[in-house]
This record gives sequence, structure tokens and C-alpha cells, in this order.
Amino acid sequence: MYKRILVTLEATPTDRVIIDHVKKLAREMRSTVTLLHVATGVPAQFHGEDAAGKEIEEDRAYLAEVENEFQQAGVPVSSELAFGAPVKEIVRWVEKSGCDLVAMGTHGHGPVADLFLGATASKVQHSISIPVLLLRAK
Repeated sequence: MYKRILVTLEATPTDRVIIDHVKKLAREMRSTVTLLHVATGVPAQFHGEDAAGKEIEEDRAYLAEVENEFQQAGVPVSSELAFGAPVKEIVRWVEKSGCDLVAMGTHGHGPVADLFLGATASKVQHSISIPVLLLRAK
């Protein structure tokens, strides 16, 4: 059913719930997984793919660590680092690369807090036409 799953990562503890769930789901469905993290710091905002520095190094290391975790679980996986605004970059990736499912962890702030804090998951969900799996962090 889901041949290709995009997993968006924040590089925070919120990711753990979606990582653990998708590892199991991908094994069961024999899916391939792409991990996507969007760097949002000042270098990423102004320099895009040419960005460098501590944030970018940490983001690449985090993606490699999670990618290794999926490989150890026997799940075919790749990873990509994007730069800029998370909603825009996630939607752009889905439109460009295609997938059957987008999997995201959420903070579960609630509707009022989401108004002030962003609600990336909600904006992505309303911008694409494929299923979005949202799991609330514990």
C-alpha cells in the first residue's frame, strides 16, 4: 500500500514516536523511507544549500544516525537535508519526488497554541493530496 514513505524530522525528541512507528510500518509494508529534515537557522535561511556551520553539521549527523537506525531494522532508507521554511520545503519535496505517505510527529499543543507556534503538520496536511500520518509525541 505504501511503497514510499516520507518521514519529516525536527531533530528533537518529538521525532522518536514517528521513527519507531514508521520502522515497524515500513517493514510490514516493505516500503522504502526517505528522511527529510529542514534546516531553519540563519545560515540555512540565507545560504540555502551552500549553508555551513555547526547547525548544518549537527543536522547531517542526526540524519545519518537515524538513517543507520532504519538500515539496522532492515528498512531501505535515504535521507535529505533541505534549507528554509519547513512547510514550503516539505510540500516542494512531495511535489518533486513523490511518495505515498508523509509521516510526521507533532507536539500536540492544541488549536490556540498552534495559532501562535506554527502548526507545520496542519499546514502540510492541507497543502498536499496524499495521506499524512500524524503521531503526537509522548
